[in-house]
Amino acid sequence: MALAFFVRVSRLLMVMILLQGVCVMFYYTRNTHSSRDGMTDTLQQMQCAKLRRKFSIIKPAKSIKMESFTRELSDFMSCPYKSNTTEREVNRLKLQFFCNATGSLFLTKRNTAVNQTIPYETSKIKTYTVNAAIHSMMPEDFPWSGRRLGRCAVVGSGGILKNSSCGREIDSADFVIRFNLATINDSDVGLKTDLITINPSQIRFNTLVERVSVYENASVAIPAFAYTFCTGKAITALKILHPIRPQQPVVFFSPIYLRTLDRLWKGRGLKSVRLSSGFLLINTALELCEDVHVYGFWPFGTDLQDNPIPYHYYDQLRPHPYMHKMPEEFVRLLQLHSQGALTLHLQPCSSETH
Repeated sequence: MALAFFVRVSRLLMVMILLQGVCVMFYYTRNTHSSRDGMTDTLQQMQCAKLRRKFSIIKPAKSIKMESFTRELSDFMSCPYKSNTTEREVNRLKLQFFCNATGSLFLTKRNTAVNQTIPYETSKIKTYTVNAAIHSMMPEDFPWSGRRLGRCAVVGSGGILKNSSCGREIDSADFVIRFNLATINDSDVGLKTDLITINPSQIRFNTLVERVSVYENASVAIPAFAYTFCTGKAITALKILHPIRPQQPVVFFSPIYLRTLDRLWKGRGLKSVRLSSGFLLINTALELCEDVHVYGFWPFGTDLQDNPIPYHYYDQLRPHPYMHKMPEEFVRLLQLHSQGALTLHLQPCSSETH
């Protein structure tokens, strides 16, 4: 009897010892994994900080090694985005002080008088005198004065948007800017449009009404006074659209605003002959919007995974084979993204909207 009791007690003690060993091993393993996870997170944070610093001071280059560049940029774009409210406000105040998009982005009845002489953006001697008929068709004032535009999506036409599934995300923005009558679709680039630009060389008067009506009530912006050849086409477009599409204002970029913004960036070291319409309106968005998201601005023939992509998302044209240089405007966008002033989207979008 005593022997049986002793055997049972011995077995119970053995079980308790084994359980204690399992608990110790579990505790050690869990803490080891936790420690490893913490170390991994720290290393990732350090790597992201290093990449953020690198891209915040990146410089233009005549040639780059695409493989290493896209690998590092892909790693950086996978890092959590760090918005910088101070950087955004500093950019906004500088642009507001020097350029004042609200007061001078477009020609309006408020900032332009009948018989006023308008200079051309690209000429120091040629001018245009605004007559009463043209003045009467100008908007009374800047269409969005007196309010911030919230979250803005500036949508370029780069082939990187093809099969991106960014349509829903773009359409969820408060204000959407598009360029050069670019094709819209709900899957990759969305349908919502608040401002669409037209290059005068694109204008075909027999299809103009049909083409702009796709964008519903979006304002139509034309650089009528960039070059002298632009003016006639732009004014004819205004005369056609004004009576037929009154809900869709036609506005002319102010050459004074374009010159001022150009001088601002020249002072910051930008060497391009003339700012692109995309870079121009990204700057406008930085002044007018709370939060700027940039899509479709990618100047290379392959994406971040080295897959070939077309020049535009809506065609199959291939970029010129020399496009292995680092364009200046794209460098500035990378810098602004790294500094937390805007969000540059270079990867496919998730199914969730912001």
